[in-house]
Amino acid sequence: MLSNTSVSEKEDRRIQRIGLALPIRIEGKVNKEVAWSEITRLQDVSAFGAGFNLNRPVKRGRLVAMTLPMPRQLRCYDYMEPQYRIWGLVRRCITVKNAIDAEQYAVGVAFIGKHPPVSYTENPAKLFEITQLEEKGFWQLVEAPDNPDERELPKELRRHSRYQIPINVLLEILDEEGNVIEAEMTVTENISLSGASVFTSLHADVGSFIRVSSEQYNTTIISVVRGKRLGTDSIPRLHIEFIDHFFPLQGIE
Repeated sequence: MLSNTSVSEKEDRRIQRIGLALPIRIEGKVNKEVAWSEITRLQDVSAFGAGFNLNRPVKRGRLVAMTLPMPRQLRCYDYMEPQYRIWGLVRRCITVKNAIDAEQYAVGVAFIGKHPPVSYTENPAKLFEITQLEEKGFWQLVEAPDNPDERELPKELRRHSRYQIPINVLLEILDEEGNVIEAEMTVTENISLSGASVFTSLHADVGSFIRVSSEQYNTTIISVVRGKRLGTDSIPRLHIEFIDHFFPLQGIE
């Protein structure tokens, strides 16, 4: 029988992040129709989470599916399977430079189990938050509120305040390597802390990544196209979601 000390040491090893450059496939969804996948390598891993670099940004709170040859001592199920498929919640996504000085994104995920929540199947764009670590080794999830409590934020920074104002922006469509394939100067139809509607003639599909730059507000934000529509004025719009940080709305009245 193991002593309490031995059990504690074993659990510490499961929690400790181990540097393993194992191949891993990451799969995500923009919505029910648009999905993406990327093969990369682990930076580190534990029984409860992992870190890796991607060529695309993924917003904090999104769910992704991962497939990797996880060491058996770190698994919570499928011990004899050659590949371990597990779902995770994105907890961190920051810009980094790789060995050839190209831009990538360092992503950290918390493992949430073998299957995603039912609400994810209904709406893959749903955001989630973790609450606590379950006894079986996974993080419990709750849906992030559609209307979060932002009473402590200044009025101009509240997430769902949408301003019907034109702001000059540069839109740059990015390919999978982060290269600019099309660009246009345009203006916003409306904008909020976390997204915008922009007038544009760019050929960007839902799920495309766009770099949005504003000289006026001294900011550059990686964004994803969430929708597109033709207005009653026959001018096309893109609905974009800001990913790596919020738009600096200070000063917008």
